Amino acid sequence: MNKLNNPRSLGMRTLAVHAGQQPDPQTGSITTPITAASAFAYDDFDSGAKRFSGEEPGYIYSRFANPTVSVFEKKIAALEGGEASVACASGMAAISAILFALLVPGDEIIHIGTLYGGTEGVIRNLLPRYGIKPVHVASTADLAGALTDKTKMVFVETPANPGLDIADLREIARISKQAGVISVADNTFATPYLTRPLELGIDIVLHSATKYIGGHGDATGGVVVASQALITPIRTLSLKQFGGCLSPFEANLLIRGLKTMPLRVEASCVSAMHIAEMLNAHPAVDKVFYPGLSSHPGHDIAKQQMRLFGGIMAIELRGGRAAARTFLDKLTLITQAVSVGDTDSLACHPASTTHSAVPEAVRLESGITEGLVRISIGIEDAEDLIIDLQQALEGL
Repeated sequence: MNKLNNPRSLGMRTLAVHAGQQPDPQTGSITTPITAASAFAYDDFDSGAKRFSGEEPGYIYSRFANPTVSVFEKKIAALEGGEASVACASGMAAISAILFALLVPGDEIIHIGTLYGGTEGVIRNLLPRYGIKPVHVASTADLAGALTDKTKMVFVETPANPGLDIADLREIARISKQAGVISVADNTFATPYLTRPLELGIDIVLHSATKYIGGHGDATGGVVVASQALITPIRTLSLKQFGGCLSPFEANLLIRGLKTMPLRVEASCVSAMHIAEMLNAHPAVDKVFYPGLSSHPGHDIAKQQMRLFGGIMAIELRGGRAAARTFLDKLTLITQAVSVGDTDSLACHPASTTHSAVPEAVRLESGITEGLVRISIGIEDAEDLIIDLQQALEGL
């Protein structure tokens, strides 16, 4: 039995360590064992039939469920305050699982503001092939006017990738519920430590677990958290059929990552605030996009729905693409790479990397210019990162 009697009464750091797990009953191992099995035996003919029909609990096949993966699912569900979760092979597998399980031909999906390039690709390019119409609105203020009787889902990412736009999750949830449509929030940048969308009324929350949840740049995964009523079709219709299941080896790394996630996220947030203030005063930087700055358009909403303001920011450099290239190539401590949420600080040029497949007009509409650089602050000393950033900005 789970050693937590009332998970909702516990703090995030305690949940991150203890939720969803207990010492192994056979060996007493505190660390969750890796169950490297593809198939699981059942007692007899009738037991097998009952497991496949759902009448009897038990593992069948690791594409459907796995003991190690289940621990990860229970832990992240507790952290997000959700009833259930389903883990997937990547963040994009999680997003695709939601979309293809819950949308059917003739449905419309409204996506708000800027999204990760891969998400934009699935919604704008792939869904129309299956008769699902994407509708884009620039902000929450435009949501109510875009709803029709065919709207089935509203999808938002906040803070958004890469410009750190902030969406009002409580308002999105209110409008969606009033219209009877499903609301989905990508919480990758915020993590459950900073924002819990389900508590604000959102129906489904998802993560690229590759980022802050894993946190060490050595595991790829995704996860969806929601009510059991929504998780069941996502697992049954998408995970089982498309096969984008999480490996037990990756799940083990993600469990390990979750245990330190609150500590890592807090450290990166504290450093990011100092770094954003420095960059905001630098003459080579035209704009700093960081919700912790009072100048950020979403600052007030971020204060209401975030514990801290995150470890990711974007900067607009004077001098466009040439300035971005010079700046990035001069960095020493900060590594050029496209991920975020790692222990290492990372930086990239979204227009030529993460959002390069997005049409230029859509990129520019979303503020993804040639001078935009995204920076993910790791857990290094802030003073060292500031020195690195300052030397890279010299001469621009």
